[in-house]
Amino acid sequence: MYEVSVKRNFIAQHHLMSEEWGIEDELHSNHYQIELVVSGNTLDRNGYLIDIIYLENILDHLVARYRNRTLNDFEEFKDVNPSIENIARTMCDMMADEIKVSNVHAITLRIWENQIAWGSYTKIFS
Repeated sequence: MYEVSVKRNFIAQHHLMSEEWGIEDELHSNHYQIELVVSGNTLDRNGYLIDIIYLENILDHLVARYRNRTLNDFEEFKDVNPSIENIARTMCDMMADEIKVSNVHAITLRIWENQIAWGSYTKIFS
């Protein structure tokens, strides 16, 4: 299976919706690193799984939506705890709606909250 990946960084704020995690329940900023991985079994006539510039443009558009904003203010996080797992799933679903390449069979979105902690979500296309 082939894989192609691109990364971006952004800063956003959020607060977790709980009364159990102390400081995480208060509004705070995170310097996120987002990694988008696309996977597939075949290459196109140019020898690409996907054009990296196309992939970068889609990821740039997504990152611009959230950069320097509060995640809890977005409709997609109104009733969802903005944990790294839920952020990864939400962003992965958004990327899946944008990527229109027939030989891409799965995408994984990994979001790093810091240098040692990340969450991811994989969407497999049928």
